[in-house]
Amino acid sequence: MECAEDDLEFAGGRFKVKGTEKAVALTDVALAVFAAHDLPDGVEPNLDSEAAYDPDNFSFPHGTHLCAVEIDTETGHVRIRKYVCVDDVGHVVNPLIVEGQVHGGLAQGISQALYEEAIHDETGTLISGSFAEYLLPTAVDLPHFTTDRTDTPAPGNPLGVKGVGEAGTIASTPAVVNSVLDALRPLGVHSIDMPCTPMRVWHAIRSAQEGNR
Repeated sequence: MECAEDDLEFAGGRFKVKGTEKAVALTDVALAVFAAHDLPDGVEPNLDSEAAYDPDNFSFPHGTHLCAVEIDTETGHVRIRKYVCVDDVGHVVNPLIVEGQVHGGLAQGISQALYEEAIHDETGTLISGSFAEYLLPTAVDLPHFTTDRTDTPAPGNPLGVKGVGEAGTIASTPAVVNSVLDALRPLGVHSIDMPCTPMRVWHAIRSAQEGNR
């Protein structure tokens, strides 16, 4: 049976010929396109759809991240004892993907705060160009994350969703660095450049001690 585009209607995931009970599911159409050898001669296997959506306003995710660290003052080594965060990314469509995005963002932000650094020599040559010199933490270097969510739907889009991809990255870096500074403040350390490597933390402690003499 052949019919024109105007003879079709789409509802409930099914294409239906108007005025009849003849219908086919969208999944069956997709399978027919995939199995192109079953199409009539001269029919190109093609299934395209384009749409553009311009929301009335942007969405604004928010959250709170807390970090507790322990610092060895003899070596400058920083260990994260506990990391807790609660984010509001609006309505969650897929909780597993959201949790993965948060975990990945936390790992990236913590790495920026404590480990990763592009180092150049006095001539401008990059000397941390391989993983032999560029420290990339593994799972054993990261803590267990305690995560949770609140759900405040975004008013600017039909799904009520907000962004989540950079939530962990943006929040974790200042949370970790501020935690390090909070731990070192009693020793007289009030500022430190990222990343808070053991050498950099050790020097900050020694400089504060010498300044207090």
